[in-house]
Amino acid sequence: MYSKVDTNLNFVDREKEVLDFWKKNNIAQKAIDQREGCDTFTFYDGPPTANGKPHIGHVLTRVIKDMLPRYQSMKGKKVLRKAGWDTHGLPVELEVEKLVGINGKEQIEEYGIEPFIKKCRESVWKYKGMWEEFSDVVGFWADMEHPYITYENDFIESEWWALKEIWKKGPALQGP
Repeated sequence: MYSKVDTNLNFVDREKEVLDFWKKNNIAQKAIDQREGCDTFTFYDGPPTANGKPHIGHVLTRVIKDMLPRYQSMKGKKVLRKAGWDTHGLPVELEVEKLVGINGKEQIEEYGIEPFIKKCRESVWKYKGMWEEFSDVVGFWADMEHPYITYENDFIESEWWALKEIWKKGPALQGP
């Protein structure tokens, strides 16, 4: 019924075969399609900062983040996996400051807020392809074609909406 496993198996080659099979046969999408009509579980990837290179520590986080959607899928749910990109914040600003040779708020203001923001928006996509390839290699399934992007107004507005909803619920949810 099963083929004997070769004890001299080259694991790198075997992983590539599995990944090629998944891609060629569109397995990630089939895992969604075969559960049409079932309860839905949506996983939003806690997004990596797109302007930083993936490293060995990200392997662990990608694998852990992939376990929850796979578990929900095994429980019979239609699992949607939404990729995301953290495209603003201090790492982005620091990289652009280095790039244009400035340092700190005053120099950013002298450089110009709008040009600085434009450079930040350009810089965040520096390693996007590397992140996508890395995610594939570790078997992390996510919808990379339709990610949420933290600098887009739709995302920012959804965050404001969530904060307002928490505020309406009163001090118990607002923290100390």
